[in-house]
Amino acid sequence: MTYIDQLKRESQLKKTPKRIISLVPSQTELLVDLGLESAIVGVTKFCVHPKHLRMSKAVVGGTKQINIDKIIALQPDIILCNKEENTKEIIDSLKEIAPIHISDIYNLEDCYELIHMYGKMFNIERTTSTLIKNLQLEREAFKQKFQNTEKLKVAYFIWKQPWMVAASNNFIDVMINEAGFENGFKAQKRYPEIDIESSELNEIDAIFLSSEPFPFKAEHVLEFQKKFPEKTVKIVDGELFSWYGSRLLKSYQYFKTLHPST
Repeated sequence: MTYIDQLKRESQLKKTPKRIISLVPSQTELLVDLGLESAIVGVTKFCVHPKHLRMSKAVVGGTKQINIDKIIALQPDIILCNKEENTKEIIDSLKEIAPIHISDIYNLEDCYELIHMYGKMFNIERTTSTLIKNLQLEREAFKQKFQNTEKLKVAYFIWKQPWMVAASNNFIDVMINEAGFENGFKAQKRYPEIDIESSELNEIDAIFLSSEPFPFKAEHVLEFQKKFPEKTVKIVDGELFSWYGSRLLKSYQYFKTLHPST
């Protein structure tokens, strides 16, 4: 059987994979929610959902560094990766071990496509179709309620020293808009460094400090609030803005809490 991943790479599989290694936390959670937990043999140290998984599965490293010997010993049928989260060096080092499926997510259609691909590859198309339908229903319900809401302009910080924000051409930017806000840095690309002393933040209505990858805390909220007393400053759940897959089912309910009218 031939399968195509999101980089248009072909993978040859003789049978439905029964031994899966996932090097992407959001995809690991997706596998579990699709009923494939028993087929997972290896995960990363960042695969924190569900919490018990790292106790029952082999931890083969992180998303940027892996233990090749552990992966070889696990004899995987397939290894699941992501273009942004895993390095080219990692993917190249795995090519001789097992077929590799690489995701590349920029928008919701990419998310649906990945879930659909997993449905075909793991022979669970009814389950994946149901998940996609439920995600679309959650999205539509949110849009119906907030479609006429004025969009506040936000700065979404992902890092400190240097200060970095999510700009355009990434999944977080899509989810900022999905949440009913406007990205104040949409004119820039990817994850630019910014100077918080500059005038760039003058037109911003709200400052979102993501809980990941930098672990912003209450002290950072106070730091920003002191500098920008007229702006709303809050810590937001980074997983619900950046994790694609089944976690999206929780995103739209969470987004409701970010609007003052709810």
